Amino acid sequence: MSDFQQFNSLNINFLQEPILQKVSEILDQTSNRGWRRLAELVANDRRFKLSSTELHQCSLKVLDSEGSPSRSLLRLMGDRGCTTKELTEFLQTLGQLDAAQFIRPQGIKVVVHPESIAVLSGQLVKLGCVASGHPLVNYQWFKMNKEVPQGNSSELVFHPVHVTDAGFYICRVNNGHSFAFSQWVQLDVCESKMTCHGLPENKLQICIHPQSQKLLIGDRLMLECTAIGKPIPRYQWYRNDVALRDATKKQYMISCVTEEHEGIYYCQVTNKNQSEDSMKVEVIVAEELSGFTVTEQVNQHFYATDKVALLIGNMSYKNHTPLKAPMVDVYELTNLLRQLNFKVVSLLDLTELEMRNAVNEFLLLLDKGVYGLFYYAGHGYENYGNSFMVPIDAPKPYSSSNCLCVQSILKLMQEKETGLNVFLLDMCRKRNQYDDTIVIPESLKVTANIVFGYATCQGAEAFEIQHSDLANGIFMKFLKKRLLEEKKITVLLDHVAEDMGRCQLTKGMQALEIRSSLSEKRALTDPIQQTACSPESLVRNLQWAKAHELPESMCIEFECGVKIQLGFAAEYSNVMIIYTTIIERPSNIIQCCANVTDFPVGLYVDPKEANKRTPEETGSFLVSKDFPNQCLYTRLSSLQTLKENLTFSVCLSYMYESIEETMDEKKRVDIGKPLIAKLDINSGFKRNFCVQTCHIPHSPEQEPAPRGPFHVCTSQALSPSRLDIYNPSVTSVRQSYQQDIYSSHDTKFFSQPKSTRNIPEEITDDNDEFNYTLYASASGFKTY
Repeated sequence: MSDFQQFNSLNINFLQEPILQKVSEILDQTSNRGWRRLAELVANDRRFKLSSTELHQCSLKVLDSEGSPSRSLLRLMGDRGCTTKELTEFLQTLGQLDAAQFIRPQGIKVVVHPESIAVLSGQLVKLGCVASGHPLVNYQWFKMNKEVPQGNSSELVFHPVHVTDAGFYICRVNNGHSFAFSQWVQLDVCESKMTCHGLPENKLQICIHPQSQKLLIGDRLMLECTAIGKPIPRYQWYRNDVALRDATKKQYMISCVTEEHEGIYYCQVTNKNQSEDSMKVEVIVAEELSGFTVTEQVNQHFYATDKVALLIGNMSYKNHTPLKAPMVDVYELTNLLRQLNFKVVSLLDLTELEMRNAVNEFLLLLDKGVYGLFYYAGHGYENYGNSFMVPIDAPKPYSSSNCLCVQSILKLMQEKETGLNVFLLDMCRKRNQYDDTIVIPESLKVTANIVFGYATCQGAEAFEIQHSDLANGIFMKFLKKRLLEEKKITVLLDHVAEDMGRCQLTKGMQALEIRSSLSEKRALTDPIQQTACSPESLVRNLQWAKAHELPESMCIEFECGVKIQLGFAAEYSNVMIIYTTIIERPSNIIQCCANVTDFPVGLYVDPKEANKRTPEETGSFLVSKDFPNQCLYTRLSSLQTLKENLTFSVCLSYMYESIEETMDEKKRVDIGKPLIAKLDINSGFKRNFCVQTCHIPHSPEQEPAPRGPFHVCTSQALSPSRLDIYNPSVTSVRQSYQQDIYSSHDTKFFSQPKSTRNIPEEITDDNDEFNYTLYASASGFKTY
C-alpha cells in the first residue's frame, strides 16, 4: 500500500487535534453547510449508524462555553470507523472545500536548511534542518550516500566532533506521502588534541598561519592556512598583494620552485561579510644555502597569540563616595580595545567576591604569548609598594583583607607565560592609615614584559571631569586619544603623560606615572598570530564567547492578537538593555503598550527608570546600537548576581475601539543566563591572592582616601631595581579662564569660573584646554 493510500485509510480520530479543531470551527460557523447538514449525510449512510439521541447530544454542546457540536460529531464518526477519505468526500458533497483542504495531505517543505561550517575537533557541533509537513515529519541524515546512524532527528549532533566526521551531509524529510531534501552542506574539521564541550564561535578565525620558508631552486613550496567559522570559510592566496590564479584552497603548493616564485605570501579568508588575512610570510628561493636566515627578518615584527582584557569600573559604593567616571571610561576603553582585536570583558560595580572570581575567569583566558591588559577604575590605595583595588561592598574603614592586591594578580599572570602584561590603574594612590598590615605577595619573576600605567603619582590624587550627565577620568580623557597609535606601549603612555602635563586644572596635582620592564618593542596594535589550533586557544575562545552571549530576539504573541518583539543589547558584560517593540496590532485595538516587569530579586532594575522611551532615560547614555523606532527600554545591571535563569513578565495593556476599559495580559519569559551571568562569578569562595601578611604598629587615624570624581590612588607596582621608572615632564600652557584653587585643611576646592554654566561645555583648541566641572575626593570629603 502506498503512503497516500495509507493516509486515506487513516481513522479521522488519529488526525492532529489542531486540524480537527479547524474543521470543526468552519462547520460550527456555517448554517446551511454546517454540522447539522453533515450529520444528515452521515445518518443516511449505511456504513455509519448515528442515533437521534447521539445527534441531540451533539447539539447540546452549543450550551457549553467551549463546546463544539462539530467536534463532537467528528469524534462519533471516528468511533464508527470513518476515514480521512470518507470525511473528505462528505465535506466535498457539502461544498466545504476549505475544510476539506485542511484534511488533504500537504506537500512537505524544508524551511530551515543546514549551513556549512568549519570547526575544531573536540567541540560540540550541530547541523540543523527544519521542515513543515502534515501530519508529521520524519528526518534522516546522510553522509554522502550513506545513512548516518541515529541521524533521525531535525538536529544532527556531534558530541564531540572528530576529524573523521568531516564531509558532505544532506537531510531527507518525509511525512508518509511525500519527501524533500535539504541542501548539501560541508562539515570541515580541523585537528585539535582536546575534547571540549560547548558550541564553537561563528566568528571567522584563522587557526593555522603560513610560515616563512627558504628554499633551493627545484624544491617544493607548501604553504598552509586553516580557518574555522560559519558559514565555511573560503580561501584566496596572494603573492606580493596580487591574487594567485587557482589558489583557492587551504594549501598552496608549487612542486618545483624557481626564483620567480620569491615574494611575500599571505592568504585571505572570507565568509559572508567577514574577512581576515593571514600573517604575511616571505619565501626566498636561492641557488644554494647561505648564512642568511629568514628568521632574522621575520623576528623584526612582534605578534600576540591572542589579546584579552579585563576592565572593571566600580562606582556605586555602599559605604563610600560614589563615582561617575568609571562608567564612561570602561565603555570607551572597551570600544577602543575591540578595534585592536582584544577580547574584552567589561564589568561595572563588583563586590569583593565578584572581583576575585572575575580575575580568576580572566586568568583562564591567558596563555603563553597572550597579551593581557587589566584596567581598573574606582577607589583604591597603596601601602608599602602594593596597590589595592576597593570593591563596592568594602566596609568603612577597609583594609587589605577587603580588597584585591594588584601585584598578586600580576604574579598569577606571569605564571601563564604571557607575552605582555599591561596594568592601567585609574585609582587613588594614597596611603591607607587604617590598614596595619604589610602584604607580602610571592616573589615576582624577572620578565621583560610588564608595563604599569598609573593615573597619578605615588601619594597623589586622580581626578574626574564632569561634562553634562557624563564624566571622564583625566587619565582616560587623554589615553583614549592615543590608544590606537602603532607605538611601543611605553612610548604611547609617555605621550599620554605629556598630554596630561598640559592640563592646567590638574597641574601639580596629578601626573601619569609609568613603570616598565619591557625590553621589546611590543605594542597593543601588534597582530595576532596563531601558529596552530592549540587546546588553550580553543578554551580561551569558548570562555570568552560564553560571557558575551546575548539572548536571541524573540516574538511574543498575546491572545488579543498583538505581537511584540523583544530585543537585547549589551552595554557591558554585566549590563544589558531590553527593548520592546509593537510589531503587529489588530485594527480594532486603538491603543496598546508592552512593559517588562517582575524581575528576580537582587537584580538591579530601578522601576522609575524602566520601560522608558529613550535609553538615556534608563541611565544608559552610551549605547550606540541602532534600535528600532518606538521602543521602550529597560536597563538591567549587575547580571553577575543572577543565580538562576533570568525570568520576567511582559505585561500588555490595550484598549479596544468600542470599549473604554483597559485590558491587560501577561506572559512570563525565560531567557536563560545572559552575558557574564553564565560564569557564576557571584558564587563560590573568596580566593585570597595575598599569601602572607604581618602586622605593623597602627598609624595615626585618617580615613583611606577613595578615588573621587577627581580620584587619587597610589601604587608602586614593582621595585625600581626591577623596573625602569619614567618621570614624564609636565609643561604648562595658557589657560582659557582664571582658575582659583582654595585649600582648607585636607579638602581641596576647585572654584567654577564665573563664565561657565551649570553644565559646562568642553573647549577644544590646539592646546586642548578645558571648561569642565571637576571633582576631587580627599580624606573622605567630596569637594567641587
